[in-house]
Amino acid sequence: MIEVLHKIDSVFTIDCVIFGFDEGELKILMIERNEEPYKNWWALPGYYVGQDEGIDHAAERILYELTGLRDIYMEQLYTFGDVHRHPNGRVITVAYYAMIRLNGQKDLKPVTNYARKAFWAPVNELPELAYDHSQIFKKSLEKVRRKISYQPIAFELLPEKFTLTQLQHLYEVILNKKLDKRNFRKKMLNYGILRELNEKQRGVSYRAAKLYKFDRKKYMKLFQKELSFSR
Repeated sequence: MIEVLHKIDSVFTIDCVIFGFDEGELKILMIERNEEPYKNWWALPGYYVGQDEGIDHAAERILYELTGLRDIYMEQLYTFGDVHRHPNGRVITVAYYAMIRLNGQKDLKPVTNYARKAFWAPVNELPELAYDHSQIFKKSLEKVRRKISYQPIAFELLPEKFTLTQLQHLYEVILNKKLDKRNFRKKMLNYGILRELNEKQRGVSYRAAKLYKFDRKKYMKLFQKELSFSR
C-alpha cells in the first residue's frame, strides 16, 4: 500500500478536485483519511508524486488508488505552495480538476488503506477540510464559475439528454444565483449549440418538456464568443 512519508524538505503532491451533479445538487469527490496527519478528516483525493513519475500520470494513479475512478480527464488548476500548508514540511501541491456525469455509474472503492472511504458530498455542506483543501476547493469552484461564463463546461455534468429547465437549474446551482428563464433560454438557443430532439421527458407527473442534446461538433466550429449570463 501507499507509504506515508515523514519530515521532508521539499516534495510534490497532487490533489484532485472532481465535481459531479446529482439530484439537483453540485457535489465534490471527497475521501475520509485513514492515516495521520488529519486522520478521520475529510479531504480531497491527493498524495505524493513518485520520484520518477510525471505529474499527469500521478494524478490518474492517485485518483484511482484513493477512489477507484479511472479514465477521468483532468486539467491542471493551480499550484499551491504556501510554506506552512503541510505539517510534514515544505510540500507543494498541483491541483487538478474535472467535471463528470454521475448518473449512478461512478462506483467509488479505494484500493489503498490510506483512504477509509470515498464519497460524493454536496458542496454547500462541506466541513473544514484537511490541510488547505478548503482553499483548494474554493479556488476550483471560482474557476468553474468563471469558465462556465465563456465555455459550455456545464454539459459535462448533465445527462446526454436534458431539458432546458434542467440546464438552467445547473447553471443557477453553479453560479449561486437565479437566472431569468426567458433570457436564459433565448441566449442558449441563439448560440446554436443545442440540438432539439424529437423526444420528451418520460415518467413525469407534470407536462413533459422537450429534450435537447449538446452539439459538440457544432460548438467546436461555431462557438468562439463569450457567454454572458445575467439576471
